[in-house]
Amino acid sequence: MSARHAYVVGLTGGIAAGKTAVARRFEALGVPVHDADVAARMVVEPGSEGLAAIVAGFDTDVLDAQGRLDRAAMRRRVFADAAAKLRLEAIIHPRVREWLHQRALTETAPYCLLAVPLLAENIAHYRWLDRILLVDVPEAVQLERLIARDGIDRTLAERMLAQQASRAERLALADDIIDNSSSEAALDAHVQGLHRRYLALAAGR
Repeated sequence: MSARHAYVVGLTGGIAAGKTAVARRFEALGVPVHDADVAARMVVEPGSEGLAAIVAGFDTDVLDAQGRLDRAAMRRRVFADAAAKLRLEAIIHPRVREWLHQRALTETAPYCLLAVPLLAENIAHYRWLDRILLVDVPEAVQLERLIARDGIDRTLAERMLAQQASRAERLALADDIIDNSSSEAALDAHVQGLHRRYLALAAGR
């Protein structure tokens, strides 16, 4: 890892905890943020090895009329078939990790953030991160925000939370924790404080 220029902070948190709000604040301070969700789209663009692998594994009925991945059709397919979900993840996840790793390797800013929602679930593949920042809220707050955000019922929201790593598992990984159950002003202040800390850590390596 000696070739890497930037200090790399993994940004994570449970669903509806507020990772995007935190990422946007760092971006407003000029910090590059590389997002696993963006990577997941990029690695299956038409002409990519990722999309070719999906077609080989699932056939062409997962493509739309423009030859792009039909995400709605793919979601229906994997929702109904656990083996298909694992097969899809085996194609996409390694490519997402490589996409993020390459951006970390070539980043020239003092530090950058990698936004990885499922970091706790895949931590064995991200041991090269310099630091982990967790956006945290109590599970009750997370549940209410998810219901309001997605317009879903409590049963589905609880099922979605249950599919992720537990709050305790995420807390055990974190070097830094942002409590995002307070005000916008408090969140601003916390991000600014962490920004100063990460600049100092990057300079002191």
